[in-house]
Amino acid sequence: MAGLALDGSNPDVSLLYDINGLAKDAPHWFDRVMEFVGEYGIIIGLALVGLGAWWSVRKRSQDAPSAVAGLMWAPLAAGLALIANIPIRGFVQRPRPFRDHQGLDVLVAGKTDFSFVSDHATLTMGLAVGIFMAHRRYGLAAIGLALLEGFCRVYMGVHYPTDVVGGFALGTAVALLLAPLAMMLLTPLTTTIAGSRASWLIRAGRPAPAATAGEEVPEFPEARSPGSGRGSKDLAA
Repeated sequence: MAGLALDGSNPDVSLLYDINGLAKDAPHWFDRVMEFVGEYGIIIGLALVGLGAWWSVRKRSQDAPSAVAGLMWAPLAAGLALIANIPIRGFVQRPRPFRDHQGLDVLVAGKTDFSFVSDHATLTMGLAVGIFMAHRRYGLAAIGLALLEGFCRVYMGVHYPTDVVGGFALGTAVALLLAPLAMMLLTPLTTTIAGSRASWLIRAGRPAPAATAGEEVPEFPEARSPGSGRGSKDLAA
């Protein structure tokens, strides 16, 4: 994939030049803002969104432990996706775009590793999808931030658009495919914590009484398959 066309006939390269070209016309201060946002700002923003989602799901009367478990899965999913990206980058070995193409305005120097897939895109989308599975409104905000991260990476001249798309796909796949197993492991943990002195981490107010014999225990929506009736609607209410 290193021999991409230099004349812009490749759509991936054309879009790279179009987006990165915005940096050439932007004032210097705006480029510095985009550099900070693309490197650190959006990740910080996602952490704040995750905290907001945690504060909100604690107030759920029934499924707070399973919802908090879902939020715990979000950073774990992002971390696993980054680990999965290591062999992918080593196999594809795609150089950074500024190594093969002239005239790019590169806002961050010192990027010497391979380009495909984008770690930042992988990380942010893994977090965003994990948050979405626990809380829809906060999750939509998180996905919006992840998409902005992808735009920033191309704007900064350090990734091709397909690097970003690949990162989005990898983060999403890990977050969704491993979620059932993660919930099986994390929900008992959060349920135990909810009944301890640290219950405020899981549930706002007093711990809910344990279910009596014959009483149905609510199932975490994320453990159900998409489109399975009410569980699908409550996925991240």
